[in-house]
Amino acid sequence: MMKLNWLDTKAIKDTGLTFGIPWEKGKLKSTDQLFKINDIELQTWPTAYWPDKSIKWTGHAAAFDHVPEAPFELSVENQKVEAEENGIQINQSDTHIIINNNKYVYEINKSGSQIIEAVKDIEGNHLIENLRLVASIKKVEEKDGVTISKESHYTSLSNKVTVELEGNKYTVIKIEGELADGRLPFTIRLKIFKDSNELKIISTQFYDVNEAEEFVTSLGLSFDASFKGSPYNKHVKLVTEEGVYNEASLLLTSRRHRFNDYYKKQIAGEMVERNEATQAVIEEAEGNAIWNDFKFNQIADGVGQYSKRTKEGQSWLPIPTVTQSNGLMHVCDKDYGLSFGLRDFSEKHPSQLSVLGLDEEQSSLTIWFWSPDGEAMDLRHYDNETHMDSAYEGFPEMRATPTGIANTSEAVIQFHNERQTDEQLVQSAVLLQQPPLLIASPEYYNQTEATGEWALVNEESEQKIFIEKQLDLFVEFYLNEINQRQWTGYWNFGDVMHTYDHVRSQWFYDQGGYAWQNTELVPNIWLWYSFFRKSDAKVFRFIEAMTRHNSEVDRYHFGEYKGLGTRHNVSHWGCGCKEARISMAGLFKYYYYLTADERTKDLLDDTKDADKALNHLNPLREYFDQPEKENVTHVRTGPDWSAFVSNWLSQWERNQDETYLNKIKTGLNQLKKLPYRLLSGPAFEYNTETSDLIYMGTGNTNGYHMIICFGAPQVWIETANLLEDDVFKEMLAEFGKVYAMSNEEKEEYSKGQFNDKHFAWPMFASGLMAYAANYYQDEELAQIAWDHLLKEELSGMQLPLEVNTIERWQTINEVPWITTNTVSQWCLNAMMALKYI
Repeated sequence: MMKLNWLDTKAIKDTGLTFGIPWEKGKLKSTDQLFKINDIELQTWPTAYWPDKSIKWTGHAAAFDHVPEAPFELSVENQKVEAEENGIQINQSDTHIIINNNKYVYEINKSGSQIIEAVKDIEGNHLIENLRLVASIKKVEEKDGVTISKESHYTSLSNKVTVELEGNKYTVIKIEGELADGRLPFTIRLKIFKDSNELKIISTQFYDVNEAEEFVTSLGLSFDASFKGSPYNKHVKLVTEEGVYNEASLLLTSRRHRFNDYYKKQIAGEMVERNEATQAVIEEAEGNAIWNDFKFNQIADGVGQYSKRTKEGQSWLPIPTVTQSNGLMHVCDKDYGLSFGLRDFSEKHPSQLSVLGLDEEQSSLTIWFWSPDGEAMDLRHYDNETHMDSAYEGFPEMRATPTGIANTSEAVIQFHNERQTDEQLVQSAVLLQQPPLLIASPEYYNQTEATGEWALVNEESEQKIFIEKQLDLFVEFYLNEINQRQWTGYWNFGDVMHTYDHVRSQWFYDQGGYAWQNTELVPNIWLWYSFFRKSDAKVFRFIEAMTRHNSEVDRYHFGEYKGLGTRHNVSHWGCGCKEARISMAGLFKYYYYLTADERTKDLLDDTKDADKALNHLNPLREYFDQPEKENVTHVRTGPDWSAFVSNWLSQWERNQDETYLNKIKTGLNQLKKLPYRLLSGPAFEYNTETSDLIYMGTGNTNGYHMIICFGAPQVWIETANLLEDDVFKEMLAEFGKVYAMSNEEKEEYSKGQFNDKHFAWPMFASGLMAYAANYYQDEELAQIAWDHLLKEELSGMQLPLEVNTIERWQTINEVPWITTNTVSQWCLNAMMALKYI
């Protein structure tokens, strides 16, 4: 048995959730047995395998008809899983997929503009209808010196609908289609749990719009519902960060009955019956305006505006004081209610929740991912030329295109057969913003060896206490910076900035390659290891948002650069460098393994052949002419080939596809035969069809630090361990040992092929120095590794970390010297050193 606990938020009755668990090699052979947490039976499937074909990670779905007290014990019982008579039922026809989860029936169209035709209760009553994506695009063009603007409105068109995952407790329907005549392709997943009143929707929007003249003005998920009865019993409740704000379509207050008891009951959310006692109050109130339309518009993080109006064509009336929301709106009548909301509602602004026609025969409710009241999406680059030398923009070519990027939003719709209290709605909003997740302990993650190479927290000496404290402080600093610097917005939330400008007390948000980080020097891996070491919810939510952003916005999902990502820049898609390292699977795979998120699985699958994109975009075009051979380009062992290895390793371990294992072995076997093995190169010719690394000599570029600072040590150590490859392990130790050598020792070792000028930023190699010290049992090398981490003149780090508070245009907390590159690498290498020495 293993112990599990909640990440932060506890599930409630009828909650559905998915989570993932790693297993020690050889421990689990099959998922045919019965998996349980306490007395709750799970739906279980493998998500990754060890080389011996035992299971490395499992995905699980739980449908809680009750919630036992944590901590939980996950057990595996040696009995077959029986089909449940009252499990989820799926029926298909030529036109529909019908899903019955015991509470509701989902009628999903296989084509057309309606994604969901209807959701009904078991008695056949329609709860919602016509769920669809909606968008608007404004086209701007010049004609005869006059700027002409035209806005067009679009509804989604589904063209491929499949049952992606079928189970008794959890089923996923995947819908692929297009909006705006193909300019906004989409993938939507409907996640349905047994007995749950909640429909979870994962909506991925791809971008294929001409950003120079077309601007998306709205994007959302819309559906229809009918609310019965009198307007004074039709309520709209908005969940705020502190409670619930409620108003009805018709207010039961009037000139003669201003503060009557029935009005107080109404505002408290209670229903009012028309009878002899209430007749006079209701009769006079019926002369009031009927408020049909309500919307909460998220303008910026923590800044919103709630408004209502009587009908289309009339003005919107701001509702004073209500300026923030927790992203959940509830609409109800006397007998029925539904809630709908958007995760990261405040952070991914401009967003909106709206209900139109509350007192009409049919109301339209919309979860706006991009609010129609916000400014139009402007994805044009910040300049029409590059600033390569002055602003670190990589290449002189203009490749600042957003065509092919994406963004994923998480929405929910909840159906309620009974009136919800304010406390229940607040709880629902918390569950929306922090979905329940079951996690294991750091000790268990470490024991399985399925989560990379890292050491448990160790405070056995003053020096280790010091290092652990710095690791905590750096995470805390960045968590505070997200709020202080407002690193939010639909296209930005989840990323952090690259380099700090202490003169302006700003990050270099406007300076070429010094702005957004875009995974540069792998803060992702630093944060994943930080989470595994402490099982800290704040760290998980940080890296969760970073994973969603980096894997969608900072990479290309179709087009010329498919499989590649964009290097750091003012615009996330702005740099001329399109690199495999930005999108490599190792940055994102733990999110899939821990949550079983199907969208992330797509993203991992999409990287498997990313190397083929280099046929038309040579990453070393600055140094070498394109080879005159078919399917041959140039790569570095790191970060290019190491990124390919990460992608191939993911494909092999998830799908047992040995085609990709053989690609790893092809390059690895070639490196083993070279004069300096992993120290050869670092530039090679590379055949994208055969995966051959073609030797071009040693010391042919100055970027040996580039080999190791993008996660290559983590990828290669994991690979060497999985393959049980002693030669590869020795090659890694050799690399760390040579990096620690003096200039004279390097020249002697390489017979003049390389020297110190090839080995910049030795702090980036301190983790591999520690690995080498452990491999060779070399105490002197261990001390060199610690020196490169802890001596400021070697590390470039001013420790202990001190955050200054200064008064400028406002009170600002800052670390004047900080860069995310050095912080990421110092933390990652410190954790490696704690592991090996």
